[in-house]
Amino acid sequence: MEPPVRPASTGTIIHGLSVGEVLGVSTLAQARLIAGRSGLGRIVQRLNVMEVPDVLAWVKPHELLLTTGYPLRNTPQSLGRLVADLDERGLSALAIKLGRYVDELPEEMVEQADRLGFPLIQLPDDVGFDDILNQVLTDILNRQAAVLARGEEAHRALVQVVLAGGGLDEVTDGVAGLLDVAVAAVDGAGRVLATAGPPGDVTVLRESIASDGPAVPPQTVPPQTVPPQTVPPQTVPPHTVPPVDAQAGGRDFVSVPVVAGGHHHGRIVAYSPSGAIRDTDVGILERAATVAALVVIRQEAVNAVESKYRADFLRDVLTGRAGTAERVVARARAFGWDLERPVTVLVAELDPDSDERTAQDRLVTSWTAATRRHDARGAVAGFSHEVVAVLDARVDAARVAKDAASAFSDTPPATFSTGTSRPSPGVATLPEAYAQALKAARVGRQLHGPGAVAHFDQLGVYRLLSLVNDTEELHAFVRETLGPLATDDDAENADLRRTLQALLETNLNVAETARRLHFHYNTLRYRIGKLERLLGNFTDDPHLRLNLTLALHVLRMRGI
Repeated sequence: MEPPVRPASTGTIIHGLSVGEVLGVSTLAQARLIAGRSGLGRIVQRLNVMEVPDVLAWVKPHELLLTTGYPLRNTPQSLGRLVADLDERGLSALAIKLGRYVDELPEEMVEQADRLGFPLIQLPDDVGFDDILNQVLTDILNRQAAVLARGEEAHRALVQVVLAGGGLDEVTDGVAGLLDVAVAAVDGAGRVLATAGPPGDVTVLRESIASDGPAVPPQTVPPQTVPPQTVPPQTVPPHTVPPVDAQAGGRDFVSVPVVAGGHHHGRIVAYSPSGAIRDTDVGILERAATVAALVVIRQEAVNAVESKYRADFLRDVLTGRAGTAERVVARARAFGWDLERPVTVLVAELDPDSDERTAQDRLVTSWTAATRRHDARGAVAGFSHEVVAVLDARVDAARVAKDAASAFSDTPPATFSTGTSRPSPGVATLPEAYAQALKAARVGRQLHGPGAVAHFDQLGVYRLLSLVNDTEELHAFVRETLGPLATDDDAENADLRRTLQALLETNLNVAETARRLHFHYNTLRYRIGKLERLLGNFTDDPHLRLNLTLALHVLRMRGI
């Protein structure tokens, strides 16, 4: 298994030559590495000459410091601390000519350089500082010019992707071609959206993304390429620079985040089996991530417009304003929907306590995904407070609702209630089916609370009660029919109402009711007598029993 995808460095990319590459220039062909081998990957951006005692005030990070040792001739004891001071200030290496003012470096200084990975270099006696300065600075400038030229090439190629209206496929193709690596665009959920590069490397990259572990900072120290104590001559002619890809510090995997509108939309991941991804390549990957962010924003805008058109059209269909059945079927087909077959309408409505500002988008997303999994030709769209899905009548609507709820419940506290219509044989009956599903969702919530799932055919008498718009009249009916049992103000009355409910549900079967309520037979007989004194002789009056049953049903309907 390949190592996990590693994130790109978050610091500034330093363009220059590594110390190992500096030692390869012709003027330093006879230089000798005294200590600090592990620091050969340090980057040199500039050079400085140390000929004054207080040089520490003038040095800068990523410098190669040249000296004859003249400032140190009278204070050899300061050499032991010099390496730590230079390393603390971020210098890349110290190059010294021995034999003129300092005969040899103290053992303490060499040990400290090895411990810190700070290269100490002995310069040849016959090479002047001006020659070293001229050649190394020329190579650094050439390297930086090559990096800028390559970056400009990448910029032009990626900008062309945007101008041509390309997508993530074109972005990954462009980066793979520029860097000669495998590239993948991954969304925030870890799904691979686009890939490019050699097929074998793409397969490895996909496996690595699938098993992505904790983010680990990338390797910044290159492998040791210089043998102990001596440095081989550089084969590149003087005043030239190796290709940018020859820069040390390559990595196998690099991951760069795609950020748009302050939100993370995923990442661009690159893989090279030879570890050829350099710090300079990370800059190109970051440019690609910026282009990918623009692609994501553009696609989101397109999706938002298309979503509005889909929602407007489906709303017209469900309210009977979309035109003839032929026109509706034809337009639905353009959206990939099949409305010619028998279908079922489902309505998912946010419960009142949900935060609609954030929940509605998540509701649409979860229902869209669930609909696509169960019926690829099903219609789904989000309205202002609800999501409507029109599915093949053979699809298990309860299972679709469960899948959507499972995805939606990952981010509480919002909930939604779902209603399902009767099967609709054609476009003409879709408005009626929509009304049924909406009624089922709302009555189901009244009966069972938030998160209810109800089918229109299972509403029974509650469907009729929900048609009564005058809720005050329903409240009055409950008070007149149940009297003191209409409220929970008295615990004994509430207990009696539960006894009445059980009696009516068992069709006045005293033995069954006593068993269900765990009462003694005589205790239940006593309660029946008390109920009849409060409500009337309901055991002998079927009309009174009907009224009592309806009143209890009304009490079960929450929100009335």
